[in-house]
Amino acid sequence: MELQKLTNGHRQDFQHLEEGESPEREEFLPHKSDGGKPPQFTDFEGKTSFGMSVFNLSNAIMGSGILGLSYAMSNTGIILFLVLLTCIAVLSSYSVHLLLRSAGVVGIRAYEQLGKRAFGHPGKILAALVITLHNIGAMSSYLFIVKYELPLVIQAFLGLHHSSGEWFLNGNYLIVIVSICIILPLALMRQLGYLGYTSGFSLTCMVFFLISVIYKKFNIPCPFDGFTNHTAENISIDGECEAKYFTINQQTAYTVPILAFAFVCHPEVLPIYTELRNPTKRRMQAIANVSILGMFVMYLLTAIFGYLTFYLNTEAELLHTYSKVDPLDTLILCVRLAVLVAVTLTVPVVLFPIRRALLQLLFPDKPFHWVRHISIALCLLFVVNLLVIFVPNIRDIFGIIGATSAPSLIFILPGLFYIRIVSTEPMNSRPKIQAACFTALGFIFMTMSLTFIALDWVYGENRSGGGH
Repeated sequence: MELQKLTNGHRQDFQHLEEGESPEREEFLPHKSDGGKPPQFTDFEGKTSFGMSVFNLSNAIMGSGILGLSYAMSNTGIILFLVLLTCIAVLSSYSVHLLLRSAGVVGIRAYEQLGKRAFGHPGKILAALVITLHNIGAMSSYLFIVKYELPLVIQAFLGLHHSSGEWFLNGNYLIVIVSICIILPLALMRQLGYLGYTSGFSLTCMVFFLISVIYKKFNIPCPFDGFTNHTAENISIDGECEAKYFTINQQTAYTVPILAFAFVCHPEVLPIYTELRNPTKRRMQAIANVSILGMFVMYLLTAIFGYLTFYLNTEAELLHTYSKVDPLDTLILCVRLAVLVAVTLTVPVVLFPIRRALLQLLFPDKPFHWVRHISIALCLLFVVNLLVIFVPNIRDIFGIIGATSAPSLIFILPGLFYIRIVSTEPMNSRPKIQAACFTALGFIFMTMSLTFIALDWVYGENRSGGGH
């Protein structure tokens, strides 16, 4: 099937070249006849609308990373955080541009097949492994939220101040139940576009979370008595409730990986593009830009108001900080429930690219079959549940995954794909030089992040910033 699509893509490319027009330029410049152009690069007609595609891509971007942004701001300061967040958002959009141009040249809309076209079979394996590693880390981080927060929600519903040890207050049991009853049925959908409605509902839950964070900023005094046994006991009252604009400390090493992880949507870009109605590069780039901009605004507002609520007392996971104020607060209980629903509905969206990558590796020329479709979903959920049960700290996932797979997906692979695939431009051309610098930035970012995190592990103390 992929060989057939590749052959069709080459036939279209040769036709464009015979007409004297480069294929990638033809695809990315505006079309007057955009709506009447038949679908390309796919064996079926995409039916997903622009809005549903925005919902799915936004949901792929939005995840449990938003819960760590206030903590990131407390370790960078407001101005430095804003600069970093803006840079990551712009670079993510540029990365999607490189990915779409590479796909347009060769007529392929599968990340793994772009790797194969650029570097042969090893490139295909590398792309599939990076997507699998990153999205398994993302799924694990989402289920971590369920593991820690769902018992607290049930406990609050029952009016208990402490866990009584029943099985329905055990997070390990609860994530298995959620995986089987909610995530698995959604993950068995044949096409990603069907999840647009659940993605829209998931984003609505996160908007409610943001509104609640803003509201709580004006209802929680600082300093709050619940933080008397926090590590910052020797800080004066004025310093404890004073916003910092620039801050550098040991925990700053985690900030850039957390931000990079928060904007990664690249494994979902090509699957969403494949199912898009009237697919063009310009239309898909607009979807990416709208999604990234919307998440940028939501991230920034959540980080600022969360940080200005707790300042130096902000913990690595924002909901746990609110639980110290009043574990039985009705609004916070609703917020927890909304976040649980949101992250749970995000898991099937990030599972689709992993399954697609595994199918490309193991069954590249096989048609769709329900047995493979269901079996891979079951195996993935089993592995992720094991990770969530046995890995102790959510920031291990945020830090390590963000420092390795995120720069590969955002910087390194799209840049390398563009350099290797777009052969119509010489290496000394400005686009190729930009792509090369973009790739080098990814390697620098990965090396620095891993180095800082390793040093923090060796020399740092209380790196969990409050623990879980």
